[in-house]
Amino acid sequence: MSPLVWDLAHIAAYEDLWIAHRVGGLELLHPELAAMYDAFETPRPDRGELPLLDTEAAHTYLADVRRRSEALLAGPLTAAQADLVELVLRHELQHTETMRQVMAFAGLLPPGEPPSSGAWNAPTPAEPWVEVSHGLAVVGAGAGAFAYDNERPRHARALPSFAIARRPVTNATWLRFAEGGGYVRREWWSDEGWAWKEEYDITHHPAVAGTPGEAPVCHVSWFEADAFARSCGARLPTEHEWEKASTSGQLDAVGHVWEWTSSPFTGYPGFTAYPYREYSEAFFGRDYRVLRGGSWATHPRVASTTFRNWDLPQRRQIFAGVRLARDLRSLLP
Repeated sequence: MSPLVWDLAHIAAYEDLWIAHRVGGLELLHPELAAMYDAFETPRPDRGELPLLDTEAAHTYLADVRRRSEALLAGPLTAAQADLVELVLRHELQHTETMRQVMAFAGLLPPGEPPSSGAWNAPTPAEPWVEVSHGLAVVGAGAGAFAYDNERPRHARALPSFAIARRPVTNATWLRFAEGGGYVRREWWSDEGWAWKEEYDITHHPAVAGTPGEAPVCHVSWFEADAFARSCGARLPTEHEWEKASTSGQLDAVGHVWEWTSSPFTGYPGFTAYPYREYSEAFFGRDYRVLRGGSWATHPRVASTTFRNWDLPQRRQIFAGVRLARDLRSLLP
């Protein structure tokens, strides 16, 4: 993870680049800081060793950038310029969630974060699975509103019948998995997942036992989610199954935790990088897996049904959990 103060100044540098410089045509406010606060020029492992701005200087940098942005945004904008402004706004909202991940590690989250147990006291659904018939699913973002490049173009996918859990897996259920041999039963783990678990001596995340049993399990890696699904005779949903079920309003408790899917992060057919290749395309391939839905720390402006988050399968710092899926035929008697 990055030092919190790096994220703070990175937000300023990103806003200065895309609003003052790209929209307004101004020179960068502090060009000497551009490389240090560029996510690709300065990878995470290096950030803690750099001569970063201190907290006061980072706040000053952000305030100075914000004043320039406000002056530029007082005038009319083209549609393309408005898209860049929305990109900057959502970028900041995404970094506030990333910073909360660091704060969670350090025990610095304020009271009320994450939500208290009262948020989970909904009645148990009579039918825990939603059955979705086969057919075409239209996925991705349509025209007329802001979307990231990886959400487009909107297109149709043929999906077989499937079932998807109405709710995410809870802490209590995850503890039963852990206590029932979930982290020692080799047959439930992929080769890569087992090697990762063995190398780092992985067991359930400490947060699982420290939060209400009825709350969705959080801080779960893709490797763990995949092993859990196998232990249940189930699987993770594809991102297209998730989107079809979510769009039709059949899923409960969306937005409490990010939900891992089985899908690798790749471009949709006809993908075009915008406004720069490094936002999405540099991560395409089988290394990263897609998450959907958003977490308690995700701003509603970001957490649309078409938004695609992604991360490496071993990552547990994100507020991620599990929703199961099954082939519909596996539910037949």
